[in-house]
Amino acid sequence: MTPPEIKPVAPASTLSIYPLLGVAGVLLGAMIATCMGRLLSVGLADIRGALHLGVDEASWINTSFNASMMFIGPFSVYLGSLLGPRRVLLYCACIFTAVSVVLPLFHSLTALIVLLIAAGLTAGTFYPLTLSFVLRSLPMRYVLLGIAMYAVDIVFTTDMAQAWESFFAEHLSWHWIFWNGAILTPLMIVLIYFGIPRQPLPTRKPGQPAPSWRGFLYASLGAALLYVALDQGQRLDWFHSAIILSLTVTGAFLVLCAMVRHLLLPNPLINYRFLARRNTVLLALVLISFRFVMLATVVAIPSFLGSVRGFLPLQEGPVLIWVALPQFVLGIAAMALLRRIDPRLILTAGFSLVAIACLQDAHITSVWGGLNFGVPEVFMAIGLALAFNSMVGAIVLEVLDTGALSRPADVLTFAGFFQVVRLFGGEAGAALVGHFIAIREQFHSNALGLHVQLGGEIADQRLIGFQAALSPHSHGLAAATGRAAELVALQVRQQAFTLAISDTFLLISMSCVLCLLVVAFLAKVPTQYRQITAPGS
Repeated sequence: MTPPEIKPVAPASTLSIYPLLGVAGVLLGAMIATCMGRLLSVGLADIRGALHLGVDEASWINTSFNASMMFIGPFSVYLGSLLGPRRVLLYCACIFTAVSVVLPLFHSLTALIVLLIAAGLTAGTFYPLTLSFVLRSLPMRYVLLGIAMYAVDIVFTTDMAQAWESFFAEHLSWHWIFWNGAILTPLMIVLIYFGIPRQPLPTRKPGQPAPSWRGFLYASLGAALLYVALDQGQRLDWFHSAIILSLTVTGAFLVLCAMVRHLLLPNPLINYRFLARRNTVLLALVLISFRFVMLATVVAIPSFLGSVRGFLPLQEGPVLIWVALPQFVLGIAAMALLRRIDPRLILTAGFSLVAIACLQDAHITSVWGGLNFGVPEVFMAIGLALAFNSMVGAIVLEVLDTGALSRPADVLTFAGFFQVVRLFGGEAGAALVGHFIAIREQFHSNALGLHVQLGGEIADQRLIGFQAALSPHSHGLAAATGRAAELVALQVRQQAFTLAISDTFLLISMSCVLCLLVVAFLAKVPTQYRQITAPGS
């Protein structure tokens, strides 16, 4: 069967119940995919314990799911053109539900990874079609509401996953890391079934070149291999590992093959020239920056609370909730601002507030607890809401300004491109932060170790104090001295890790400043939201 042309669909002008159901369905799909990925990450320790897996073995659990989502991102463009978005979403949602139900029932690592690949391939189709469907189904005056809900979807779900996983582990079981999606996806299926109208299989006009699946396969497989290299790089010591080197070289070669093939045999579903626009490239950099700054709440704070303060996931959840919960109110506030203010100004305010929050967190000490993050989290919550809503708002204005909604190839290209950027940006940022924390911890540990030596006044006083406290509970002076030395070494490691986390917050704040420079080069889009959301528009 020859992949077809998709007929242009003009944006809706009136609001009806059926498009609203479809919009709710695709937004729910994006939330399910985000939630699944985050739950696998924060719940990995529980999965490892339940299945008796080692750290190296279990590391492939996250990688298999997320790399599969990366693979299907570009390839879903081809599938959407072949079957239509409604069929792709319904088929994939049904498969994802079945896989999620049986996933925790398999205790073999091989079977688990195979099923997670299937889950990633199906859940990965939920993202690319979300924003484009929202734009083409909602009237323009309601599009800001769709943007706000999409933003809440991503930011709220990302920060709430810690609390959800903690609740599952404490009150239910680790199985709910997977069954959570199995419960929500049937609702998504119902919403899409009734909310997205049936359409006949698209047909290709006579003489029109047929889209090729080979180029998509090269690009998808290459992107997936590069993603695996990023995800496993820190564990395998990057390019000192033959596996990472071969993954990187092969992935880059396949992506290059896809680009060369497109130049020689242009694919009607892809328009690279559309991606070469100035604002599109700059907004992709902004998206990468946003994915990086989110690591302040996704990586830095949980790592500190768990490694230094010994918090359990159940105790870490409430700390992050105060970033997640305000997103509902803040999203509506950001939507109201977008009606009146240029998104670039709101982007500037959002990233500035995140930078301020990170500078406050950079004063972290080893005695900080959840309450110490309170004021910075207020700035962080407001900043993330403003930054993400205005970023998506700017992307939407760029789509509208180019007239891409009337050109299916541009819409599909745009959706696939930003899906790849979103996943790569998040993984590259996580890899960078993981490597940065390890390097800085080693540096601070060496620096502190120079001042903690036997014979030093402060070190001897600390050692004698621990020795005196432990003597009544030890078998002899030698045992007490050994335990005291272990405590001193533990304190050095805690201080070194705390200083590394402080450096991480400084790094994130610097990335916010660099992002502000990128925002400064964004060109103003002629059409603003105050025009397209006005009554009667």
